[in-house]
Amino acid sequence: MSELTSMMNIGKEMAKKLTAVGIDSSEKLIESGSKQAFLKLKEKYPQVCLVHLYTLEGAVQNTEFNNLSEEKKKELKEFSDFLKE
Repeated sequence: MSELTSMMNIGKEMAKKLTAVGIDSSEKLIESGSKQAFLKLKEKYPQVCLVHLYTLEGAVQNTEFNNLSEEKKKELKEFSDFLKE
């Protein structure tokens, strides 16, 4: 879990949640990708939202989630909205 918290945007709470769904290392998060990780989190923690998805993508890209491109944010929002349907 300490390895996850060393990633950009990943705090202790997010690391705990990721570990609870089987993503217990930065390699596993990068390998699964933000969308797959978000799906797993959404199953166990229905309250996770779009900001969590941005956070995960930022961690995968090693950038602050606020610095994601508008194109990437739009893609992630469409993904998140699709899950609500």
